[in-house]
Amino acid sequence: MIKFTIVTVTYNAAAVFMRTADSVLRQDYRNVEHIIVDGASADGTRELALDYKRRSDAGGNGHEVRIVSEPDKGLYDAMNKGLGMATGDYVCFMNAGDFFPDGGTLSLICAKARLDARREQGGPLPAVLYGDTDLVDNAGNYLRRRRLTPPERLTWRSFRHGMLVCHQAFYARADIARRTPYDLRYRHSADVDWCIRVMKEAGSMSLPLVNVHATVACYQREGQSTKYHRASLLERFDIMRRHYGLLQTLAMHAWFVVRALVK
Repeated sequence: MIKFTIVTVTYNAAAVFMRTADSVLRQDYRNVEHIIVDGASADGTRELALDYKRRSDAGGNGHEVRIVSEPDKGLYDAMNKGLGMATGDYVCFMNAGDFFPDGGTLSLICAKARLDARREQGGPLPAVLYGDTDLVDNAGNYLRRRRLTPPERLTWRSFRHGMLVCHQAFYARADIARRTPYDLRYRHSADVDWCIRVMKEAGSMSLPLVNVHATVACYQREGQSTKYHRASLLERFDIMRRHYGLLQTLAMHAWFVVRALVK
């Protein structure tokens, strides 16, 4: 049975943590590892996580909750800690405030991608599973479908047009993810760079990226990249320049401006 690792990074997130934890707890898929990497919160987040672990353990749902709470060097350093701890076949980052649409999301992903059948047949597992994302406000209320739509055929070149797949809706094969940790030079947009590098690795291994054609994440809009919007944009420009070249990056950004004006 395929194993999913969900990594949740928290820091003083008591107000929204349980929304994320409860959505993992509700998953009817049994082979789940939930790693909570807390940055030594002082607002009760750690205590909420410990209580959640007790409830999950007592529920007999086949989930394993693992918690580490210690100072870190920021969001992506904490994510790298989670990668280092992951023992699943696939890893996904569902941070405090983000959540699964319903209790059957992981089961649906597994079925849509035919993961168990692929394993039984001895074929390689896809490098990435991906889907759609809904945006929610800080209270968890639905706002709208994410504007950028995942393409039917995703490659590392697809992100020239923007981050077409939300980080929370991007399930990377754990062995590949561990070989491509987050680049700590980027404080606000290392997730964009990470997704591109994972997809590049997939291309070099001739592994498929599978669209599961389902909404797989609800993303809290007020995240790191929106809070520090200008710094995030500058980092994204540098990331695109490194992966796609300066001329192509300038051309695509000119198109972004035109598209925004037309709308």
